Amino acid sequence: MKLKKLENIFKSFETYILKNPPKISSFHPYYEKALWEMLQSGGKRFRPNLLLSVVYAHCPKQIKNAFAPALALEVLHTYSLIHDDLPSMDNASLRRGIPTLHTKYDEVGAILVGDGLNTHSFYLISTSKLKAKIKIKLIQSLSYNGGIFGMVLGQALDCYFENQTLSLDKLKTIHLNKTAKLIAAALEMGGIISQCDKKTLKSLYTLGLNLGLFFQIRDDIIDITQSTKEAGKTTQQDAYKNSYVNLLGLEKAKQETLKLQSQIQQQLNSLTPQVRETLQLLLKDYFKV
Repeated sequence: MKLKKLENIFKSFETYILKNPPKISSFHPYYEKALWEMLQSGGKRFRPNLLLSVVYAHCPKQIKNAFAPALALEVLHTYSLIHDDLPSMDNASLRRGIPTLHTKYDEVGAILVGDGLNTHSFYLISTSKLKAKIKIKLIQSLSYNGGIFGMVLGQALDCYFENQTLSLDKLKTIHLNKTAKLIAAALEMGGIISQCDKKTLKSLYTLGLNLGLFFQIRDDIIDITQSTKEAGKTTQQDAYKNSYVNLLGLEKAKQETLKLQSQIQQQLNSLTPQVRETLQLLLKDYFKV
């Protein structure tokens, strides 16, 4: 029953995404369409679903009010993917099963759409139906973890050291920032909306960091083991990058995911039964490595 309710929430959120593209009056031939194109193409919605799962477990009456911050999180994540795919970075031609924006339109357009989504995420939080003090905390969490202290720092390190072999500790630092902090922010933001205490917020954030590392290693494995068609995005991109597969080899990278999976399960066990059960429902399919 709980799984069915959670699935219905995720479906309602997907409908909310599709029904809320920004309306912009201009004579640009594709700007308005391109802004929402990558969001409309789908994706796992993992980060917003984490946020919504925490709210559902702690404070289900706030679910509808949590949709705007959840969308803000997905919008900011999508901007990062659009920029990540640019010729100056990964030069990828496919994302979420459709052509990347710079290949369909042009590079300048893709850059500007990414820029626009970045700032639009904070507009969505600021106009949400939440108390002002909660909005401020949400903006602080998303901007810290998705900005210069988190995701952008991780991307800068990843790009700069692309052709150099780093130690495992430095690789972990890159991925904690590039991937894990935004996932940690998703759980933290769910806790903020639910007005959880500081101890719970810290536990959710720490869990998110380990989840982020797990998903980064999992992504490194997918890059080397799946085709572009299977993954729905351009793969075989990590040959010159610092990845767990390149540093540890495929089998040891898989072992690392199992180790992290065990740590994550221990952290889940320390949470309240409602949160643990809800997050386990969301994560069960991802733990099949």
